[in-house]
Amino acid sequence: MLHSVIMAGGSGTRFWPLSRQMFPKQFLTLQGNRSLIQQAFDRCQPWIPPECCWVVTAERLAELTRKDLPLISDARILQEPAARNTAPCIGLAALCLEAIDPEATMLVIPADQVISDLLAFENDVRRAERLVTDDPERLVLFGVPPSYPATGFGYIERGNPLGPAGYEVASFREKPDRTTAESYLQTGTFYWNCGIFVWKSRRILQALARHEPAISAGLEALRPHLGQPTFQTALAEIFPTMTSVSIDYAVLEREKNIAVLAASFSWDDVGGWEALTRLLPPDANGNVVLGQAACVDSQDCIVRSTDTHVVTLLGVKNCIVVQTPDATLVAQRGDDEAIRKVIAALKEQGFDRYL
Repeated sequence: MLHSVIMAGGSGTRFWPLSRQMFPKQFLTLQGNRSLIQQAFDRCQPWIPPECCWVVTAERLAELTRKDLPLISDARILQEPAARNTAPCIGLAALCLEAIDPEATMLVIPADQVISDLLAFENDVRRAERLVTDDPERLVLFGVPPSYPATGFGYIERGNPLGPAGYEVASFREKPDRTTAESYLQTGTFYWNCGIFVWKSRRILQALARHEPAISAGLEALRPHLGQPTFQTALAEIFPTMTSVSIDYAVLEREKNIAVLAASFSWDDVGGWEALTRLLPPDANGNVVLGQAACVDSQDCIVRSTDTHVVTLLGVKNCIVVQTPDATLVAQRGDDEAIRKVIAALKEQGFDRYL
């Protein structure tokens, strides 16, 4: 059976001050009336029933997750006691899945992405599922055809075709510089690595055992506690000791028999405030507003406010202005990563309560 696994443990610091440690990006509503984590759940409905939907999130975020996803049972909300990146996260989900369905196929999706054309998404996942059914040892990744020379994404290079369904993976490439990213676009054989995967749960557990034996040993130590009252206590003891590593480094860059499918759905990783320019329509002067704002003689600004507070801009260009009840951000556009410097400065100056 096909199960969805939503990875929802991230912090989303580039959406500060709206995103906080206790209310990170995946719980934000950036368009429409559904949060990002709710959209991740919605896009798998109704073709994956709620009883086959899982969420892996931080222990501190379990209550928020329950509130946003009331159709998912508590038993399907896995609570990480510590942040350990995607390899232990996926391994934990695979362990729990295998225990109830030894032949389970996993669709792994991040909680903090925007995907439109849900029929195309379902069709693509079904194509990936068929590839795994035809060869249960295969690991399938989705690649997004790049629309510009992005330097903030990893890339997947496609190799030999696997019929009309996909390609072998020739190589993985780290985040490139601008010149290299432009060359990737020109070849037409590179995709953005969007972090969406399909594979058998037992297969990814075997791969972790081969390449990350310390993580595998931790997972096996948890196995006797599955479905028992002792599970969360054992998880709190064992999970923090696991190596913190991404599934890409831990497994995918070391394994063979990996396929990449070109995504036919539109995709946005919603990395920071610049994403609003792709999600919301601009006014006549290129300003994008979420909430209440009046922009006078101002151009190409991104503004986020609340329904009870109005932001006014006068004679400014290329700015990001984000208002919340207890913190306000004013920044130049063009460098989402710079917000990490703001986070570091707040920590240094003792303003941790605003993080």
